[in-house]
Amino acid sequence: MKHAPLRRMSELFRIEKGRIGIKAAVPGKYPLVTTAEKMQSHEDVHFNGDAVCIPMISASGHGDASIKRLHHIQGEFAVGSILCACIAKDEKQVSARYAYHYLTACKDSILVPLMQGSANVSLKLADIENVEIPLPSIAEQQAIVTRLDALIGKTRQVAAHLDSVEADADRLLISLATRSDLSDRERVTQGWSKASLGDALSPTSDPVSVLGDGSYPNVGILSFARGLFSKPPIEGTQTSAHTLYRVRAGQFIYSRLFAFEGAYAIVGQEHDGAFVSNEFPTFDIDSERASPEFFYAYFRSPRVWEAIAHGSKGLGDRRQRVQPAQVMNHELWLPPRRELHRLNASFPYVMALKAKHAAIRVSNAALVPAALQRIFG
Repeated sequence: MKHAPLRRMSELFRIEKGRIGIKAAVPGKYPLVTTAEKMQSHEDVHFNGDAVCIPMISASGHGDASIKRLHHIQGEFAVGSILCACIAKDEKQVSARYAYHYLTACKDSILVPLMQGSANVSLKLADIENVEIPLPSIAEQQAIVTRLDALIGKTRQVAAHLDSVEADADRLLISLATRSDLSDRERVTQGWSKASLGDALSPTSDPVSVLGDGSYPNVGILSFARGLFSKPPIEGTQTSAHTLYRVRAGQFIYSRLFAFEGAYAIVGQEHDGAFVSNEFPTFDIDSERASPEFFYAYFRSPRVWEAIAHGSKGLGDRRQRVQPAQVMNHELWLPPRRELHRLNASFPYVMALKAKHAAIRVSNAALVPAALQRIFG
């Protein structure tokens, strides 16, 4: 690649701004390129050809310049107005797929530095037109594309396999927590008890006054029952909050705003003593009736989120918050002690499996960036 001639993007591509606001798009038969990983659709076609689509607005906002991902697309398609389409002028001279791989590898050193603005950081078409890319022969471009696409395919297969195994493990835990294979009469016979979540959970609160010179470890809750994640600490000098709430390992917690899509979690040891706002109701678990492992498993099921959030109006971020009363009134079957012990005993094996997979995922995710770096330097 070191000896490939450099060519300006404007020499190789017809570069045009996208033509539809994402929210104004009408679903249809044509793929619609947005900044999201998955494409949407639109009723009208805007472009036709072999193209790279580049976001023109920073992915992070807040005055920071960043580009999360580019897209490659062929055929007839539409593009959102916050992206541009770079359509190959001569496909015998340049492969848009090759340019996509190159610009993906070098976006942080080539595209991001061109972004300007104090609040809405963005790229201009003229900036992209003047970007230079190395252009080897079309045969070499296609060979690079073939190599990289094969590697991408393999990494996706690995990720899909890990997802499948973990889904099976989750189904095992859910089965142990719910025993949906049993009839209500069989549950009663085997010692299960019909109850509400309020019978096993009790609201708890550990308010802490925010001090100007204080720094407070902060956590959020991932949707789809994927647990807690660490956020940047809340600095007393930078927050308007007067009170934060400390959480402890083993507690059950959820997000009022995103409960409808599974923002439920158990506080792990790694987040013991972290802080949240009052948007995150927290509960102690009655160890005589249930366990953190039980609630981890029970809330892996989307049916539970849907049942609790039933009746909450609105869509997406505008959906009504799920209040603690809705959670506490949710009815379920609580297992007898022997079933609870069985679930608790299985839990560490599932967690060990997921920890092992997490390490594999890190290595797997690094393969394509490493290959891009080796090829394009």
